[in-house]
Amino acid sequence: MHPNVTTATLPGKYHDAVERWRDMYLPDFQFLLDNWDKYFPRDPKFRLCAYRQCGMCDVIEVGDAKGRPKYTRACDMAAEQSQHLLGAIRAQASTEFGSIQQHQLTLARAPDEEDQFWILRMMAEELRHGYQMLHLMLEDDWTGVSKQKSADMVEEILAMQTGSHVLGAFNVDYDSFADNVMFCALIDRVGKYQLSMQKVSAYKPMAESMPPMLHEEAFHLATGVVPLRRWVTRAAAGELYLSMDLLQRVLNKWLPRGLDMFGDERGGGTNVRYGLKTMKNSEALNQYYEEVLKMLGDLNVRYIRARLPQLSAEEADTLLERVQTHRETVQGIADVDLLRIPDRRFFRRKGMYAFQMVGTMGETFTDVNAFGRDLVNHLPEAYRAGRDFKDYWQIVGQVAAGQMTAGDAAMKMPALRRVGGVCPCSRAVRWVQDEPGKGGNGKT
Repeated sequence: MHPNVTTATLPGKYHDAVERWRDMYLPDFQFLLDNWDKYFPRDPKFRLCAYRQCGMCDVIEVGDAKGRPKYTRACDMAAEQSQHLLGAIRAQASTEFGSIQQHQLTLARAPDEEDQFWILRMMAEELRHGYQMLHLMLEDDWTGVSKQKSADMVEEILAMQTGSHVLGAFNVDYDSFADNVMFCALIDRVGKYQLSMQKVSAYKPMAESMPPMLHEEAFHLATGVVPLRRWVTRAAAGELYLSMDLLQRVLNKWLPRGLDMFGDERGGGTNVRYGLKTMKNSEALNQYYEEVLKMLGDLNVRYIRARLPQLSAEEADTLLERVQTHRETVQGIADVDLLRIPDRRFFRRKGMYAFQMVGTMGETFTDVNAFGRDLVNHLPEAYRAGRDFKDYWQIVGQVAAGQMTAGDAAMKMPALRRVGGVCPCSRAVRWVQDEPGKGGNGKT
Protein backbone atom coordinates (compact mmCIF):
# COMPACT_ATOMS: atom_id res chain seq x y z
CA MET A 1 0.00 0.00 0.00
CA HIS A 2 1.14 3.58 -0.69
CA PRO A 3 3.15 5.13 2.17
CA ASN A 4 0.70 8.06 2.38
CA VAL A 5 -2.15 5.72 3.31
CA THR A 6 -3.45 5.58 6.88
CA THR A 7 -5.32 2.65 8.37
CA ALA A 8 -8.19 2.49 10.85
CA THR A 9 -10.47 -0.16 12.30
CA LEU A 10 -14.09 0.00 13.35
CA PRO A 11 -15.11 0.25 17.02
CA GLY A 12 -15.06 -3.18 18.63
CA LYS A 13 -18.64 -4.38 18.29
CA TYR A 14 -18.83 -3.32 14.64
CA HIS A 15 -15.50 -4.92 13.75
CA ASP A 16 -16.70 -8.10 15.43
CA ALA A 17 -19.98 -7.93 13.52
CA VAL A 18 -18.14 -7.82 10.18
CA GLU A 19 -15.93 -10.73 11.23
CA ARG A 20 -18.98 -12.80 12.19
CA TRP A 21 -20.54 -11.95 8.84
CA ARG A 22 -17.28 -12.97 7.13
CA ASP A 23 -17.24 -16.32 8.94
CA MET A 24 -20.72 -17.08 7.62
CA TYR A 25 -20.47 -15.87 4.03
CA LEU A 26 -16.73 -16.27 3.41
CA PRO A 27 -15.87 -19.52 5.21
CA ASP A 28 -12.76 -20.05 3.06
CA PHE A 29 -11.14 -16.84 4.32
CA GLN A 30 -8.51 -18.56 6.48
CA PHE A 31 -7.76 -20.97 3.62
CA LEU A 32 -7.04 -17.93 1.46
CA LEU A 33 -4.65 -16.48 4.04
CA ASP A 34 -2.91 -19.82 4.50
CA ASN A 35 -2.20 -20.00 0.76
CA TRP A 36 -1.69 -16.29 0.10
CA ASP A 37 2.07 -16.53 -0.44
CA LYS A 38 1.60 -19.36 -2.91
CA TYR A 39 -0.64 -17.37 -5.24
CA PHE A 40 0.22 -13.75 -4.40
CA PRO A 41 3.85 -13.80 -3.21
CA ARG A 42 4.56 -10.20 -4.23
CA ASP A 43 1.54 -8.66 -2.53
CA PRO A 44 1.13 -7.80 1.16
CA LYS A 45 -1.26 -10.14 2.96
CA PHE A 46 -4.85 -9.02 3.25
CA ARG A 47 -5.83 -6.89 6.23
CA LEU A 48 -9.38 -6.08 7.32
CA CYS A 49 -9.29 -2.33 7.92
CA ALA A 50 -10.20 1.02 6.40
CA TYR A 51 -7.58 2.81 4.29
CA ARG A 52 -7.36 6.54 3.61
CA GLN A 53 -5.15 8.25 1.03
CA CYS A 54 -3.46 11.35 2.47
CA GLY A 55 -2.42 14.44 0.57
CA MET A 56 -5.39 14.64 -1.78
CA CYS A 57 -6.96 17.86 -3.06
CA ASP A 58 -8.52 19.94 -0.28
CA VAL A 59 -10.87 21.99 -2.45
CA ILE A 60 -14.05 20.95 -4.24
CA GLU A 61 -13.12 20.00 -7.79
CA VAL A 62 -16.46 19.99 -9.64
CA GLY A 63 -19.93 21.41 -9.26
CA ASP A 64 -21.52 24.60 -7.98
CA ALA A 65 -19.08 24.95 -5.06
CA LYS A 66 -15.93 24.33 -7.10
CA GLY A 67 -12.89 25.90 -5.43
CA ARG A 68 -14.32 25.93 -1.92
CA PRO A 69 -12.83 23.76 0.87
CA LYS A 70 -14.03 20.17 0.87
CA TYR A 71 -16.37 19.06 3.61
CA THR A 72 -14.99 16.97 6.45
CA ARG A 73 -18.31 16.61 8.30
CA ALA A 74 -21.69 15.65 6.92
CA CYS A 75 -23.42 18.23 9.11
CA ASP A 76 -21.68 21.03 7.21
CA MET A 77 -23.29 19.97 3.93
CA ALA A 78 -26.74 20.92 2.68
CA ALA A 79 -29.36 18.39 3.75
CA GLU A 80 -30.11 17.12 0.24
CA GLN A 81 -26.41 16.95 -0.57
CA SER A 82 -25.64 14.81 2.48
CA GLN A 83 -28.68 12.64 1.73
CA HIS A 84 -27.30 11.91 -1.74
CA LEU A 85 -23.91 11.15 -0.23
CA LEU A 86 -25.26 8.82 2.46
CA GLY A 87 -27.34 7.04 -0.17
CA ALA A 88 -24.21 6.45 -2.24
CA ILE A 89 -22.28 5.15 0.78
CA ARG A 90 -25.13 2.83 1.70
CA ALA A 91 -25.46 1.54 -1.87
CA GLN A 92 -21.70 0.99 -2.14
CA ALA A 93 -21.65 -0.95 1.12
CA SER A 94 -24.57 -3.08 -0.03
CA THR A 95 -22.86 -3.98 -3.31
CA GLU A 96 -19.64 -5.07 -1.61
CA PHE A 97 -21.29 -7.46 0.81
CA GLY A 98 -23.81 -8.58 -1.82
CA SER A 99 -21.05 -9.52 -4.25
CA ILE A 100 -19.55 -11.91 -1.71
CA GLN A 101 -22.88 -13.65 -1.22
CA GLN A 102 -23.22 -14.15 -4.96
CA HIS A 103 -19.68 -15.40 -5.57
CA GLN A 104 -19.92 -17.90 -2.72
CA LEU A 105 -22.70 -19.79 -4.51
CA THR A 106 -20.48 -21.11 -7.32
CA LEU A 107 -16.96 -20.61 -5.97
CA ALA A 108 -16.35 -24.35 -5.70
CA ARG A 109 -17.17 -24.85 -9.40
CA ALA A 110 -14.02 -23.15 -10.67
CA PRO A 111 -12.37 -25.26 -13.39
CA ASP A 112 -8.91 -24.14 -12.22
CA GLU A 113 -7.59 -23.73 -8.69
CA GLU A 114 -5.83 -20.48 -9.55
CA ASP A 115 -9.10 -18.96 -10.79
CA GLN A 116 -10.71 -19.99 -7.52
CA PHE A 117 -8.03 -18.27 -5.43
CA TRP A 118 -8.27 -15.11 -7.51
CA ILE A 119 -12.00 -14.98 -6.82
CA LEU A 120 -11.36 -15.67 -3.13
CA ARG A 121 -8.96 -12.76 -2.91
CA MET A 122 -11.45 -10.54 -4.72
CA MET A 123 -14.14 -11.55 -2.22
CA ALA A 124 -11.88 -10.67 0.71
CA GLU A 125 -11.15 -7.27 -0.81
CA GLU A 126 -14.85 -6.68 -1.40
CA LEU A 127 -15.29 -7.35 2.32
CA ARG A 128 -12.71 -4.66 3.01
CA HIS A 129 -14.52 -2.26 0.69
CA GLY A 130 -17.75 -2.85 2.56
CA TYR A 131 -15.83 -2.32 5.80
CA GLN A 132 -14.53 0.96 4.34
CA MET A 133 -18.08 2.19 3.70
CA LEU A 134 -19.19 1.19 7.19
CA HIS A 135 -16.26 3.20 8.55
CA LEU A 136 -17.55 6.26 6.69
CA MET A 137 -21.01 5.68 8.16
CA LEU A 138 -19.72 5.29 11.70
CA GLU A 139 -17.02 7.93 12.05
CA ASP A 140 -19.35 10.82 11.22
CA ASP A 141 -22.71 11.96 12.58
CA TRP A 142 -25.47 11.29 10.03
CA THR A 143 -28.42 11.93 12.35
CA GLY A 144 -29.27 15.09 10.42
CA VAL A 145 -30.23 13.07 7.32
CA SER A 146 -30.89 9.59 8.70
CA LYS A 147 -33.49 8.54 11.21
CA GLN A 148 -31.46 5.43 11.99
CA LYS A 149 -28.87 5.05 14.70
CA SER A 150 -25.38 4.01 13.62
CA ALA A 151 -25.86 0.46 14.88
CA ASP A 152 -29.10 0.12 12.93
CA MET A 153 -27.53 1.41 9.70
CA VAL A 154 -24.76 -1.18 9.98
CA GLU A 155 -27.24 -3.87 10.97
CA GLU A 156 -29.38 -3.13 7.94
CA ILE A 157 -26.42 -3.51 5.57
CA LEU A 158 -25.16 -6.73 7.11
CA ALA A 159 -28.67 -8.23 7.18
CA MET A 160 -29.19 -7.79 3.42
CA GLN A 161 -29.23 -10.95 1.35
CA THR A 162 -29.45 -11.68 -2.35
CA GLY A 163 -32.76 -10.14 -3.33
CA SER A 164 -32.75 -7.23 -0.90
CA HIS A 165 -29.61 -5.35 -1.90
CA VAL A 166 -29.83 -1.78 -3.17
CA LEU A 167 -28.77 -2.41 -6.78
CA GLY A 168 -30.32 -5.04 -9.04
CA ALA A 169 -27.06 -6.60 -10.25
CA PHE A 170 -26.44 -7.87 -6.71
CA ASN A 171 -29.82 -9.59 -6.50
CA VAL A 172 -29.17 -12.12 -9.27
CA ASP A 173 -27.95 -15.61 -8.40
CA TYR A 174 -25.00 -17.18 -10.18
CA ASP A 175 -25.61 -20.35 -12.20
CA SER A 176 -22.00 -21.37 -12.93
CA PHE A 177 -18.43 -20.21 -12.46
CA ALA A 178 -18.78 -18.37 -15.76
CA ASP A 179 -20.95 -15.94 -13.79
CA ASN A 180 -18.14 -15.36 -11.29
CA VAL A 181 -15.74 -14.42 -14.05
CA MET A 182 -18.10 -12.39 -16.25
CA PHE A 183 -19.36 -10.49 -13.21
CA CYS A 184 -15.81 -9.38 -12.42
CA ALA A 185 -15.20 -8.33 -16.02
CA LEU A 186 -18.45 -6.36 -16.35
CA ILE A 187 -19.91 -5.40 -12.97
CA ASP A 188 -16.60 -4.66 -11.25
CA ARG A 189 -15.86 -2.49 -14.26
CA VAL A 190 -18.90 -0.42 -13.33
CA GLY A 191 -17.44 -0.27 -9.83
CA LYS A 192 -14.25 1.17 -11.27
CA TYR A 193 -16.25 3.96 -12.89
CA GLN A 194 -18.19 4.74 -9.74
CA LEU A 195 -15.06 4.84 -7.57
CA SER A 196 -13.22 6.98 -10.13
CA MET A 197 -16.06 9.49 -10.23
CA GLN A 198 -16.22 9.64 -6.44
CA LYS A 199 -12.47 10.20 -6.15
CA VAL A 200 -13.17 13.93 -6.44
CA SER A 201 -16.03 13.88 -3.91
CA ALA A 202 -16.72 17.16 -2.11
CA TYR A 203 -16.82 15.06 1.07
CA LYS A 204 -13.15 14.60 1.82
CA PRO A 205 -13.38 11.27 3.73
CA MET A 206 -15.14 9.74 0.71
CA ALA A 207 -12.53 11.08 -1.72
CA GLU A 208 -9.69 9.76 0.47
CA SER A 209 -11.29 6.30 0.54
CA MET A 210 -11.34 5.91 -3.23
CA PRO A 211 -7.64 5.50 -4.28
CA PRO A 212 -7.00 2.38 -2.13
CA MET A 213 -10.28 0.88 -3.35
CA LEU A 214 -9.39 1.63 -6.97
CA HIS A 215 -6.01 -0.04 -6.49
CA GLU A 216 -7.80 -3.23 -5.42
CA GLU A 217 -10.51 -2.84 -8.06
CA ALA A 218 -7.85 -3.20 -10.77
CA PHE A 219 -7.20 -6.73 -9.51
CA HIS A 220 -10.93 -7.46 -9.52
CA LEU A 221 -11.14 -6.52 -13.19
CA ALA A 222 -8.18 -8.78 -13.94
CA THR A 223 -9.97 -11.58 -12.09
CA GLY A 224 -12.57 -11.41 -14.86
CA VAL A 225 -10.55 -10.45 -17.93
CA VAL A 226 -7.56 -12.79 -17.51
CA PRO A 227 -9.65 -16.00 -17.29
CA LEU A 228 -11.80 -14.82 -20.21
CA ARG A 229 -8.66 -14.47 -22.33
CA ARG A 230 -7.70 -18.04 -21.49
CA TRP A 231 -11.23 -19.28 -22.03
CA VAL A 232 -11.66 -17.87 -25.54
CA THR A 233 -8.37 -19.49 -26.49
CA ARG A 234 -9.58 -22.82 -25.12
CA ALA A 235 -12.92 -22.37 -26.88
CA ALA A 236 -11.02 -21.91 -30.15
CA ALA A 237 -9.28 -25.22 -29.46
CA GLY A 238 -12.65 -26.94 -29.05
CA GLU A 239 -12.71 -27.48 -25.28
CA LEU A 240 -15.97 -29.21 -24.39
CA TYR A 241 -16.60 -27.26 -21.18
CA LEU A 242 -16.17 -23.85 -22.80
CA SER A 243 -17.72 -22.27 -25.86
CA MET A 244 -18.18 -18.80 -27.28
CA ASP A 245 -21.94 -19.38 -27.22
CA LEU A 246 -21.80 -19.99 -23.44
CA LEU A 247 -19.76 -16.84 -22.87
CA GLN A 248 -22.08 -14.81 -25.12
CA ARG A 249 -25.14 -15.88 -23.16
CA VAL A 250 -23.53 -15.04 -19.84
CA LEU A 251 -22.43 -11.70 -21.29
CA ASN A 252 -26.04 -11.04 -22.35
CA LYS A 253 -27.17 -11.81 -18.80
CA TRP A 254 -24.80 -9.38 -17.05
CA LEU A 255 -24.16 -6.42 -19.34
CA PRO A 256 -27.72 -5.05 -18.98
CA ARG A 257 -27.36 -5.21 -15.18
CA GLY A 258 -24.12 -3.27 -15.46
CA LEU A 259 -25.78 -0.58 -17.58
CA ASP A 260 -28.63 -0.33 -15.06
CA MET A 261 -26.09 0.41 -12.32
CA PHE A 262 -25.36 3.83 -13.82
CA GLY A 263 -28.93 4.92 -13.14
CA ASP A 264 -31.36 6.60 -15.50
CA GLU A 265 -29.53 7.97 -18.54
CA ARG A 266 -31.32 11.29 -18.08
CA GLY A 267 -30.05 11.77 -14.52
CA GLY A 268 -26.90 12.27 -12.51
CA GLY A 269 -26.70 16.04 -12.83
CA THR A 270 -27.50 16.58 -9.16
CA ASN A 271 -24.47 14.60 -8.02
CA VAL A 272 -22.26 16.64 -10.35
CA ARG A 273 -23.69 19.94 -9.09
CA TYR A 274 -23.12 18.81 -5.52
CA GLY A 275 -19.51 17.90 -6.31
CA LEU A 276 -20.03 14.23 -5.49
CA LYS A 277 -19.25 12.83 -8.97
CA THR A 278 -17.52 14.00 -12.12
CA MET A 279 -19.97 12.81 -14.78
CA LYS A 280 -23.68 12.53 -15.43
CA ASN A 281 -25.12 9.04 -15.82
CA SER A 282 -25.27 9.00 -19.62
CA GLU A 283 -21.67 10.16 -20.03
CA ALA A 284 -20.32 7.51 -17.68
CA LEU A 285 -22.54 4.81 -19.22
CA ASN A 286 -21.40 5.64 -22.75
CA GLN A 287 -17.73 5.46 -21.76
CA TYR A 288 -18.34 2.15 -20.00
CA TYR A 289 -20.13 0.70 -23.03
CA GLU A 290 -17.25 1.66 -25.32
CA GLU A 291 -14.75 0.14 -22.88
CA VAL A 292 -16.64 -3.16 -22.85
CA LEU A 293 -16.69 -3.07 -26.65
CA LYS A 294 -12.89 -2.77 -26.69
CA MET A 295 -12.58 -5.66 -24.21
CA LEU A 296 -14.70 -7.85 -26.48
CA GLY A 297 -12.61 -6.83 -29.48
CA ASP A 298 -9.49 -7.99 -27.67
CA LEU A 299 -11.13 -11.31 -26.76
CA ASN A 300 -12.29 -11.85 -30.34
CA VAL A 301 -8.82 -11.18 -31.74
CA ARG A 302 -7.38 -13.71 -29.30
CA TYR A 303 -9.99 -16.25 -30.41
CA ILE A 304 -9.24 -15.62 -34.09
CA ARG A 305 -5.48 -15.94 -33.60
CA ALA A 306 -5.97 -19.17 -31.65
CA ARG A 307 -8.01 -20.53 -34.56
CA LEU A 308 -5.66 -19.07 -37.19
CA PRO A 309 -2.22 -18.82 -35.56
CA GLN A 310 -0.59 -17.75 -38.81
CA LEU A 311 -2.33 -14.35 -38.62
CA SER A 312 -0.67 -11.30 -37.10
CA ALA A 313 -2.61 -9.12 -34.66
CA GLU A 314 -3.23 -6.59 -37.42
CA GLU A 315 -4.49 -9.27 -39.79
CA ALA A 316 -6.77 -10.64 -37.09
CA ASP A 317 -8.17 -7.14 -36.54
CA THR A 318 -8.93 -6.84 -40.25
CA LEU A 319 -10.64 -10.24 -40.29
CA LEU A 320 -12.70 -9.25 -37.23
CA GLU A 321 -13.87 -6.10 -39.00
CA ARG A 322 -14.95 -8.05 -42.08
CA VAL A 323 -16.80 -10.67 -40.07
CA GLN A 324 -18.66 -8.40 -37.63
CA THR A 325 -19.25 -5.33 -39.77
CA HIS A 326 -19.93 -6.94 -43.14
CA ARG A 327 -21.22 -10.30 -41.81
CA GLU A 328 -18.78 -12.25 -43.95
CA THR A 329 -17.46 -15.69 -43.16
CA VAL A 330 -13.68 -15.48 -43.49
CA GLN A 331 -11.35 -18.49 -43.31
CA GLY A 332 -14.05 -20.48 -41.54
CA ILE A 333 -14.85 -17.84 -38.91
CA ALA A 334 -18.41 -16.49 -38.91
CA ASP A 335 -20.16 -13.78 -36.92
CA VAL A 336 -21.83 -16.37 -34.67
CA ASP A 337 -18.38 -17.64 -33.63
CA LEU A 338 -17.44 -14.32 -32.02
CA LEU A 339 -18.56 -12.30 -29.01
CA ARG A 340 -20.80 -9.35 -29.78
CA ILE A 341 -21.89 -6.59 -27.41
CA PRO A 342 -25.67 -6.55 -26.85
CA ASP A 343 -27.64 -3.46 -27.79
CA ARG A 344 -27.72 -1.12 -24.79
CA ARG A 345 -31.53 -1.33 -24.73
CA PHE A 346 -31.60 -5.13 -24.41
CA PHE A 347 -32.98 -6.70 -21.20
CA ARG A 348 -32.96 -3.42 -19.27
CA ARG A 349 -34.87 -2.79 -16.04
CA LYS A 350 -33.84 0.77 -15.22
CA GLY A 351 -33.56 4.02 -17.13
CA MET A 352 -34.91 5.12 -20.50
CA TYR A 353 -35.14 1.60 -21.92
CA ALA A 354 -36.59 -0.24 -18.92
CA PHE A 355 -38.71 -3.24 -19.96
CA GLN A 356 -38.66 -2.38 -23.64
CA MET A 357 -38.89 -5.38 -25.96
CA VAL A 358 -35.56 -4.96 -27.75
CA GLY A 359 -33.34 -7.83 -28.87
CA THR A 360 -29.59 -8.20 -28.52
CA MET A 361 -28.99 -6.77 -32.00
CA GLY A 362 -31.40 -3.87 -31.52
CA GLU A 363 -34.44 -5.53 -33.07
CA THR A 364 -37.73 -4.22 -31.69
CA PHE A 365 -40.63 -6.53 -30.91
CA THR A 366 -44.35 -5.80 -30.69
CA ASP A 367 -45.34 -9.38 -29.90
CA VAL A 368 -44.50 -10.55 -26.37
CA ASN A 369 -44.13 -14.19 -27.38
CA ALA A 370 -41.70 -13.31 -30.19
CA PHE A 371 -39.63 -11.34 -27.70
CA GLY A 372 -39.72 -14.32 -25.35
CA ARG A 373 -38.35 -16.60 -28.03
CA ASP A 374 -35.53 -14.12 -28.61
CA LEU A 375 -34.67 -14.17 -24.91
CA VAL A 376 -34.64 -17.98 -24.96
CA ASN A 377 -32.12 -17.87 -27.81
CA HIS A 378 -29.77 -15.44 -26.06
CA LEU A 379 -29.83 -16.06 -22.29
CA PRO A 380 -28.41 -19.03 -20.31
CA GLU A 381 -30.89 -21.84 -19.83
CA ALA A 382 -30.07 -22.24 -16.12
CA TYR A 383 -30.74 -18.53 -15.54
CA ARG A 384 -34.08 -18.67 -17.35
CA ALA A 385 -35.14 -21.45 -14.98
CA GLY A 386 -34.67 -19.15 -11.99
CA ARG A 387 -36.90 -16.77 -10.13
CA ASP A 388 -35.18 -13.58 -11.23
CA PHE A 389 -35.97 -14.20 -14.89
CA LYS A 390 -39.51 -15.34 -14.05
CA ASP A 391 -40.20 -12.07 -12.22
CA TYR A 392 -38.75 -10.04 -15.10
CA TRP A 393 -40.81 -11.91 -17.68
CA GLN A 394 -44.06 -11.47 -15.78
CA ILE A 395 -43.46 -7.72 -15.54
CA VAL A 396 -42.62 -7.46 -19.25
CA GLY A 397 -46.01 -8.99 -20.00
CA GLN A 398 -47.79 -6.53 -17.72
CA VAL A 399 -46.00 -3.54 -19.25
CA ALA A 400 -46.73 -4.75 -22.79
CA ALA A 401 -50.41 -5.21 -21.90
CA GLY A 402 -50.63 -1.69 -20.47
CA GLN A 403 -51.31 -2.97 -16.97
CA MET A 404 -48.21 -1.22 -15.58
CA THR A 405 -45.93 1.58 -16.69
CA ALA A 406 -42.22 0.94 -17.22
CA GLY A 407 -41.48 3.39 -14.40
CA ASP A 408 -43.68 1.50 -11.96
CA ALA A 409 -42.16 -1.76 -13.17
CA ALA A 410 -38.65 -0.48 -12.46
CA MET A 411 -39.70 0.21 -8.88
CA LYS A 412 -40.84 -3.40 -8.44
CA MET A 413 -37.44 -4.90 -9.24
CA PRO A 414 -35.72 -6.66 -7.55
CA ALA A 415 -38.53 -8.98 -6.55
CA LEU A 416 -36.37 -11.90 -5.43
CA ARG A 417 -36.44 -12.71 -1.74
CA ARG A 418 -34.39 -15.61 -0.47
CA VAL A 419 -36.44 -18.12 1.52
CA GLY A 420 -33.69 -20.71 1.67
CA GLY A 421 -30.18 -21.23 0.43
CA VAL A 422 -26.60 -21.15 1.61
CA CYS A 423 -27.09 -19.58 5.01
CA PRO A 424 -30.76 -19.65 6.12
CA CYS A 425 -29.63 -19.32 9.75
CA SER A 426 -28.37 -15.82 8.99
CA ARG A 427 -31.95 -14.56 8.94
CA ALA A 428 -32.03 -14.89 12.72
CA VAL A 429 -28.61 -13.30 13.35
CA ARG A 430 -28.26 -9.96 15.07
CA TRP A 431 -24.91 -8.91 13.68
CA VAL A 432 -24.22 -5.84 15.83
CA GLN A 433 -24.31 -7.01 19.43
CA ASP A 434 -24.59 -4.70 22.38
CA GLU A 435 -21.92 -6.30 24.52
CA PRO A 436 -18.34 -4.98 24.16
CA GLY A 437 -16.49 -6.64 21.27
CA LYS A 438 -12.93 -7.67 20.74
CA GLY A 439 -12.19 -5.65 17.61
CA GLY A 440 -9.87 -2.67 17.80
CA ASN A 441 -10.27 0.92 16.91
CA GLY A 442 -7.99 3.80 16.27
CA LYS A 443 -5.61 4.88 13.56
CA THR A 444 -2.01 4.24 12.64
